[in-house]
Amino acid sequence: MSTKVPQNTEDQEIDIFQISKSIGNFFDRMNTKIFRAIQFFIRNWIILAVLVVLGFVLGMFLDHTQKRYKHEIIVTPNFESTDYLYSKIDLIDSKIDESDTLFLKNVVGIKYPESLKSIEIKPITDIYKLIENKPENFELIKLMADNGDIKKIIEDNLTSKNYRYHRILIMTDGLVDNKKITDPLLNFLNKSDFYKKIQQAQLINVKAKMAQNEATISQIDGVLKEFSTNNNSQKSDKLVYYNENSQLNDVIKTKGDLIGEQGGHRLELIGYDKIIKDISTTLNIEKQGILYGNKKLLLPFLFVFMYILLQFFKAFYRKQKLLIVEKNV
Repeated sequence: MSTKVPQNTEDQEIDIFQISKSIGNFFDRMNTKIFRAIQFFIRNWIILAVLVVLGFVLGMFLDHTQKRYKHEIIVTPNFESTDYLYSKIDLIDSKIDESDTLFLKNVVGIKYPESLKSIEIKPITDIYKLIENKPENFELIKLMADNGDIKKIIEDNLTSKNYRYHRILIMTDGLVDNKKITDPLLNFLNKSDFYKKIQQAQLINVKAKMAQNEATISQIDGVLKEFSTNNNSQKSDKLVYYNENSQLNDVIKTKGDLIGEQGGHRLELIGYDKIIKDISTTLNIEKQGILYGNKKLLLPFLFVFMYILLQFFKAFYRKQKLLIVEKNV
């Protein structure tokens, strides 16, 4: 036996009629609002035009006068001075936030501290250099990666401070040169009696190691020369024996390692002339962005929007006031 209830055709027709009527009312309301908006712009076109021109002129002036420039200094902290470097940059940044121009001018040595707007330091991520020829670093990174996100580990402060190169980012209001910004900043960063003593001791150690290596290489050369002389006096059937002599191979390998080590020490001496060694400097990169340099376009829209918002608030206030008065009456 069927239990289905026949659909009421009349009810369906009423529902469709109501829906059609609601859609029609919606479009009527939209048309009314659009018409009122057109009326509003027609009535107030002079004020709106003045606001647009005023915003454009003011925006042009601000775009021309309020220019920001970014400056980058790539540095490498020597003698395990990375934490020292970061603390100094944080100190300068805090003084900028406090507008402590006396500190920036007298202690740091910046000639025009008012133009300095911000400073920060970031590591230049190079995980390959971090683990190159350092099995212990590779094992540590591998162990940490097994227990977490490798990207977060690479960018973590504890890891990032072990990278060799770091980028100091400075923002100023106007154009600068090395004498105004970079030279005073680097002089300030390199003023540390503690690290200067470490620098002197490290230079003595490296030079002593290089002298020792040179003496060892000379001794190895003497051994090889003596072996070559003796080898020439031997019969040719003995040559295979000497080529297979593991001790001689170790001596040759040792000489190669020492020569490579000497090259590394020479590179160290190039960078050891400063505690915080500047590698490269790039100045006066004009700031980029959607809003930067486009105030002449942004301000007219902002002024018009604020005027419309004000008129809407006034109309809302008058309407609510009339409703209250009618209720009281």
